[in-house]
Amino acid sequence: MDDATDPVGPARGAAAFRQHLRGALTVAMKARDQVRVSALRAGIAAIDNAESVDTTDGPASVRHAGGIAGASAGLGATEAARRELSADQVAVVVRTQVDERLAAADEYERAGASEQAARLRREAEVLAAFLTG
Repeated sequence: MDDATDPVGPARGAAAFRQHLRGALTVAMKARDQVRVSALRAGIAAIDNAESVDTTDGPASVRHAGGIAGASAGLGATEAARRELSADQVAVVVRTQVDERLAAADEYERAGASEQAARLRREAEVLAAFLTG
């Protein structure tokens, strides 16, 4: 196995996990493997979304400043540190993506759309491979 397909478990750390997904995405793009590209992009996006700034934290005056709920006011108010997920949290995010794809594949299968179901199952396999190791 090369570095792009070598499974990465949560033990290697959250940053390594993300970097490994990004490396595999580059390889998949060069290979024009649309299923892998789609799965990896979705996995990376899900991790990025999970790390987004939590707007429920902080004082109410910051969360509801001005006329727009959730808006911040003042110098530097729009700059906020993103959450840092642990390796276990990243693994949960990716596992959720796998589970969602498998559930959607079952729905497609019941609806008679076997091609779409097969594609989603392949995407789930791609992501699941990064959870083992």
